[in-house]
Amino acid sequence: MLRSDLQLIADWIPARSRVLDLGCGDGQLLAYLSQHKKVVGYGVEIDVNNVIRCVSSGINVVQGDLEAGLSDFQSDAFDVVVLSQTIQAMRHIEQIMVEMLRVGREAIVSFPNFGYWKNRLQILQGHMPVSETIPYDWHNTPNIHLCMLRDFEALCAKNQIEVKERVVMDGGSRIDFLPNLLGSLAFYRIGRAV
Repeated sequence: MLRSDLQLIADWIPARSRVLDLGCGDGQLLAYLSQHKKVVGYGVEIDVNNVIRCVSSGINVVQGDLEAGLSDFQSDAFDVVVLSQTIQAMRHIEQIMVEMLRVGREAIVSFPNFGYWKNRLQILQGHMPVSETIPYDWHNTPNIHLCMLRDFEALCAKNQIEVKERVVMDGGSRIDFLPNLLGSLAFYRIGRAV
């Protein structure tokens, strides 16, 4: 059984697609997609222990740093490129988004929403937010670029990236009313602007 955030991503990926999962972790999403949707999947992961877990599970994985770009992958090699809860820890966000849409026809990006009300409340109380989606203290966080929904959408517009679909969740529930305030995790399905 997949976590609810990974299930939403899996639901967006068509059967028999070619999928590249950037920052794939232990390969849980790719294993599910391979078994249930017959995708041909590849992962890129920097953590050697996660790479070993992927290989042990039969997941095609390459150890690599996403900050170095995706030059090892040909243009249009994939139907879907996934970047799940990783973008906030990256330095060169624009570069990776452009590269994702060079190597794939579509991309799915998810990230913790910094505008979530519980985060705002912690800031008002004089503390950097710590939550389920931002689980680190200020001094040990890998997160360097936190954003809100409009920030991400503005970045897409700046780079001529089309937002095809957006879902905002809190826990396992979809949030439609005041998503920037009430949603803790944002999901975007994006593509090249036409």
